[in-house]
Amino acid sequence: MLIEKNDIPIVAMDFMNSVHFEDVEIINSLFELILRCENVFSDENILAIDEAFTQWIVHTKEHFRGEEIKMEEMRFAPYPFHKMEHDNALGLMDEIFKEWRQSRDIMVLKVYFIEELPQWFTQHIAGMDTVTAMFFKIGISPCSMR
Repeated sequence: MLIEKNDIPIVAMDFMNSVHFEDVEIINSLFELILRCENVFSDENILAIDEAFTQWIVHTKEHFRGEEIKMEEMRFAPYPFHKMEHDNALGLMDEIFKEWRQSRDIMVLKVYFIEELPQWFTQHIAGMDTVTAMFFKIGISPCSMR
């Protein structure tokens, strides 16, 4: 298992925690497909990765958009910074997927999933999402407290 649910931070909003747990399941399932393809490089395994990665991108866009809509509705001042981090993460996901589809080099995916994704995911939740969730809950951004 790449990411354990118990290893990710819990934020102040249950709907965000639920989506993060879904993310963990999707990421772990996709990583298992990557490992399977590394062991048996077949058209079937390649197709399974392509389908799962595409579904993960769709899920992630929906996840981010849900947070972004709520940030806009609540006039969350650091929204542009949070959205920029979402946009950068989606951009990297798209870039990695494109490189994979062009090269079919399983190491492109494996390196991203091991060396970049878990750290980014955990840090994003611990930082951006924790602050955002607290704002959603109490209506005050820790960024504006003095």
